[in-house]
Amino acid sequence: MTRPDPIESSIPLVIAVTGHRDLVPSELAGICDRVRECFKTMQEHYPDRRLQLISGLAEGADRLAADVALQMGIELVAALPMERSAYSEDFASAESRAEFESFCDRAIATYELPLADGNTEEGIAEPGEQRSRQYAQLGVFLSAHCHILLAIWDGKTTNKLGGTGQVVAFHHDDVMPGYTPKDFATQQMLIDDESDLVYHVVCSRDRTGGKPQAGLQALDWSWYTKDAEHPRSKELPEQHQLIFARESDFSREMIEHAAEIEAGKYPLYTSEQEAELPSGVAEIDRLFCAADWLAIRYQNKVMMSLRVTHVLAFLMGLMFILYTDGDGWQVYMFAFLVFFIASAAMHFWADRSGWHRKYLDYRTLAEGLRVQFYWAVAAVSNGNVSKYMHDNFLQSQDPELGWIRNVMRVSGTHSDAERDVSQANLDFVLREWIGTTDGGGQLGYFLTKGSDKIKRHRLTERLGLLSLLTSVVVVLVFVIAGSAIPESLSDPLLVIMGTMLLVYGIRQGFGYATAEKDLVKQYEFMFRLFQSARTRLDTTDDPEEQRKILR
Repeated sequence: MTRPDPIESSIPLVIAVTGHRDLVPSELAGICDRVRECFKTMQEHYPDRRLQLISGLAEGADRLAADVALQMGIELVAALPMERSAYSEDFASAESRAEFESFCDRAIATYELPLADGNTEEGIAEPGEQRSRQYAQLGVFLSAHCHILLAIWDGKTTNKLGGTGQVVAFHHDDVMPGYTPKDFATQQMLIDDESDLVYHVVCSRDRTGGKPQAGLQALDWSWYTKDAEHPRSKELPEQHQLIFARESDFSREMIEHAAEIEAGKYPLYTSEQEAELPSGVAEIDRLFCAADWLAIRYQNKVMMSLRVTHVLAFLMGLMFILYTDGDGWQVYMFAFLVFFIASAAMHFWADRSGWHRKYLDYRTLAEGLRVQFYWAVAAVSNGNVSKYMHDNFLQSQDPELGWIRNVMRVSGTHSDAERDVSQANLDFVLREWIGTTDGGGQLGYFLTKGSDKIKRHRLTERLGLLSLLTSVVVVLVFVIAGSAIPESLSDPLLVIMGTMLLVYGIRQGFGYATAEKDLVKQYEFMFRLFQSARTRLDTTDDPEEQRKILR
């Protein structure tokens, strides 16, 4: 595998191409125009992203798209169904093989996919079922690691394993007969998500009966999705516009704060450990560091806004108490209005800026990337030939969160193309991710954080008890002393009682806003989960059993 240079720029917007080899010569110029329009449209709509084309570099559609991409200065990534030397045997002429080698040499990365399950080197050497299974694996890989599938296709579905029709169908329905297990089912079969976007350029085939599917016109194009009512459109579907916009926001912020991220990041490995880890995990770690730093940034903004609004709420309540239980000065009501306006302004500013959503989104992305990183290092497989780590993530959540999977589907491309099975890497993950109760790893993290959350929750409970006792004491004083209490003393006592209840109410509201009580339960659950994993891992030396536990 050719390793790409470290990329310190934006998140790529990845387009994968699938298409026929036997294109009609008279349509080639028109197809090139349609492909160029696709690339140009995405460049114009998302100028902060760099386009990247991933291609299998077969004759026909694959190379046509690759040629257009290179002409436009778009990065080319070669994904080959097998070793480069074996794959080149697919091409009959010396001229075609030379063209293939030229494209490979100009690609920023070349991925050679491993043998598919059940295949052997001898079995894929000749055309047949095993070689077709390699092409099916490539189609699944392309589909899983792109944001847009560019299909230069006649629109016809066939039973040819790994053929263009099957790849498009897999992109929509998550099923490829002859490759995906018959008893396998996923939510992607039922829902519209971010992984179904196809840019379809209709073409003919240079063979008998090569006209496009009835109802389609050669050189026409459309966005093609699973939408039951409007599967084809000339406009990028709104759902995908939102997903791409969210990705672009993250990419833009990552570039904008690059220097600060570099200075304040918390990488998942040290510089000393870097040489021992698979090279593909560097990109996952880079994106993790960015997502983690941005999550902390927006968490601080959210906490600041919560503190400010709750302090202002306390001051509003205090002004009201002073107004009613004091001398009734109008200045208290004026101050109440000032604090109210300041609180509303802070809430509006935070909401308008999307601090809370970005904090939750970026934290979710960071935690997903953390798991993806450790899975990649430990060579943990999904358990299904057609699924990758990002396919498991957030499938039952809001479709808008599909942008997070979109980031993860490109961050893990290198690692997914080549599993680096090493006991040293597995030991690294068991130590750094799972950790021990003595410190380190997620086990130590949840133990420490859980204790911290419990202390905060107990503080709230003690404050509640204190406010209750204060109220009881004040009430008893009034019951016992009655009218004997002078007004100069009764008013301050009422203010003290009201203030204590107000402090507790505000503190409890702050705890609710920060999910204090819920986090105690969540952290305790996560601690028990990792503790159970640690116990099971300590009872086995079998690497595959350890990987199953990690999965």
